[in-house]
Amino acid sequence: MPTANPSTDPRPFLIDSHSHIGDADFDADREAVVARAREAGVETILVVGVMDGRGSHTRALDSAQQFGLPCAVGVHPHEARLGSEADFQELADLAVGRRIVAVGEIGLDFHYDHSPRDVQSQVFARQIRLARELRLPIIVHTREADPETLAILQAEHAGEVGGVIHCFIGGPELAQRTLELGFHISFSGILTFPRAEGLRAIAREVPLDRLLIETDAPYLAPPPHRGRRNEPAFVRRVAETLAQCRGCSVAELAQATADNFRRCFGL
Repeated sequence: MPTANPSTDPRPFLIDSHSHIGDADFDADREAVVARAREAGVETILVVGVMDGRGSHTRALDSAQQFGLPCAVGVHPHEARLGSEADFQELADLAVGRRIVAVGEIGLDFHYDHSPRDVQSQVFARQIRLARELRLPIIVHTREADPETLAILQAEHAGEVGGVIHCFIGGPELAQRTLELGFHISFSGILTFPRAEGLRAIAREVPLDRLLIETDAPYLAPPPHRGRRNEPAFVRRVAETLAQCRGCSVAELAQATADNFRRCFGL
């Protein structure tokens, strides 16, 4: 992905550590979306693909290749009921071919329950084991399932590979215990919402060397873009909010999260 010349551009470079720009929502203007991200100072974007039986992860892989971006693929908890050994073998092949830098997003979602909870748990655990075999970090989705997520992470020794709790919306205990396991914590546009003071309080306490920022585009657009499709350029708003609540500069926050991203994903 082309970037501005750091010697002439005063804006700090940012990294969107989680975006679904391979989704159909971006088919009409994907190149323009990436161009706007570049103009906003976004250095790179992690493209996340979901194995859903509809080819979504293939579109993510193609988009990442088109723009020279890193990619992660996994069976999302919503689609856990569709997960198969063929999917896990494909993940292994993608890792061997160096087409993915992480397994994810994977985890548990007990809010929507699109897949049975026991199936979600089994598929989550299976993918952690696969990530350990592949020596790849994992990207964890957890919603209304903090204790169960922690139990599986610990039982499957997920700390051996680490990764990130993406779009963090959990409580202080989830933050503390996943940090103890060696995970990074990523904050999205939710951090900017007026009623998210509790989340901002947690964000103030996460060590600087464990922070990541993301958009989760096309979801969760921050103000003043609420109600619109989210896109990677808007990660700057997350960075500004996180820097403000931690009392540091956006430049310091951007540098730290970029360093953390590269370290977490081995880039």
